[in-house]
Amino acid sequence: MASTAVRDPAASEVSLARLYGLRATYLLLIVGLGATNLPGLISHDPTSRGVIPSMLGGIWLLAFIGLRYPVQMLPLLLFELSWKTIWLFAFGLPQWSAGRMPSTWSGDFEAIVAGVILMPIVIPWGYVYRHYINGLSERWR
Repeated sequence: MASTAVRDPAASEVSLARLYGLRATYLLLIVGLGATNLPGLISHDPTSRGVIPSMLGGIWLLAFIGLRYPVQMLPLLLFELSWKTIWLFAFGLPQWSAGRMPSTWSGDFEAIVAGVILMPIVIPWGYVYRHYINGLSERWR
């Protein structure tokens, strides 16, 4: 019996291998953030500020949607690449070059550099260019 589900035409612009690479990246976010961030979301001091764990929890939840809709959730990966690149150049490398790194620096650096390396590999840049840079924008009212 033929499927009656409507396919996203944008996904057909991206190769099947790239779609699986995107899904693997979303799965990596789910596993990584789940292991490092979820325990702190479930059990924390009631007076904790919680801004960063909440933001990372939001990314974790949205990554589940990325498993099903890898192309539509590309902005999530672009956000990941953006904030990690900003941290690397604005905080990580200056702290390293000054020799003044906080105790969490090594772990943060490893996780963030892995993202800065991985995201440009899996993001379909041709699609990003065609749809987000060169594509028609939505009208202003």
